[in-house]
Amino acid sequence: MTFAPPRTAVLALGTFAVGTSGYVVAGLLPALTGELAVSETAAAQLVTAFAIAYAVGSPLFAAVTGRWERRTLLVAALVVTAIGNALAALAPGYVTLLLARVVTAIGAAVFTPAASAVAAELTSPERRGRAVALVFGGLTIATILGVPLGSVLSQSVGYQAVFALVAAFSLLGAFAVRLVLPAVPAPPPVPFAERFTVAKDPRVLAMLGATVLGCLAAFSVYTFISPVLSATAGVHGTTVSLLLFVYGAGGALGNVLGGRATDRWGARGPLLIVFGGITVVLALLPLVATSVAGAAVILFLWGLATWSINPPIQHRLIELSKQNAGLVLSLNASAIYLGVGLSGLVGGAVLSGGGPLLLPEIAAVLTALGAAVVVVGWRSRVRQPALAD
Repeated sequence: MTFAPPRTAVLALGTFAVGTSGYVVAGLLPALTGELAVSETAAAQLVTAFAIAYAVGSPLFAAVTGRWERRTLLVAALVVTAIGNALAALAPGYVTLLLARVVTAIGAAVFTPAASAVAAELTSPERRGRAVALVFGGLTIATILGVPLGSVLSQSVGYQAVFALVAAFSLLGAFAVRLVLPAVPAPPPVPFAERFTVAKDPRVLAMLGATVLGCLAAFSVYTFISPVLSATAGVHGTTVSLLLFVYGAGGALGNVLGGRATDRWGARGPLLIVFGGITVVLALLPLVATSVAGAAVILFLWGLATWSINPPIQHRLIELSKQNAGLVLSLNASAIYLGVGLSGLVGGAVLSGGGPLLLPEIAAVLTALGAAVVVVGWRSRVRQPALAD
């Protein structure tokens, strides 16, 4: 099928909305701790609630909605995301805000893997890496614009207004998808019992494990970036927001380069290079980010490396399970948010027990483990009949 950039663009618009929904708490952390009168660790559990609901909901709702026409499914998912953000804007306290985050996560859990699968279907195999990268570019733009803008706005209008704006943008995304995307038939039905057989392949498990470790490492630092930068460079408020823009700019470039590198050289080489690069950058972060200039350089490099991971991992998963691409991508989406969810717990524990400067060092160890998992998984030659290679 002919590659259609406008169609891919509206899918990226949707991932921007759900990405901002998921990541914006990192930028709102100071406002949340002040307005809700909770600790940074408690506020970070709003990330955990979203992520765990996403991780559990992605494969379950992929099964429940397996026969839905894809455009209808994508529109419905964005509407649910909008409802969750609207509830967050109206939530009177911490507990109700947690529940609103769960609702938001359900919409995001349905949208992201379905959008990736549709993008892969609407393009030719040799450009699939770039197509998936463009869709995930919406998540990158969420870190470039959504999170830092949310951080800036929360300082003047409060976190509730930020959630309301994200709700409105989610509705805009739903309208754009309905207007631009053609009707896309549902994939062939797969019995529920067979939906998790793709995960029996150790090569698939390796990619999912690498995803968990990469996201755990990234968000253990990113969620607590305000206290980390306060400890290293002594910066706060608007300066942190500007540095988040720099991180996001690196992420945007990394996402594009990751897709192009995957299309040219395959997934293995880019994955190992990227995991190695992230390990080095995180290990150096406390030493380099001692000034605004140093923080800008290291955050740009960190974003560049971190957001290069998604295209090769997803390309590899589709390669391993072409007939069940939507299913395996939903599992990868669960792995992403399992890592994000664990980051709130692990990062909070490290922050409380060892302080913010220990966070990047622990994260560097996790990414080194991720590289090892990729190597071990690639050496496996076990093939399962349910998988199409």
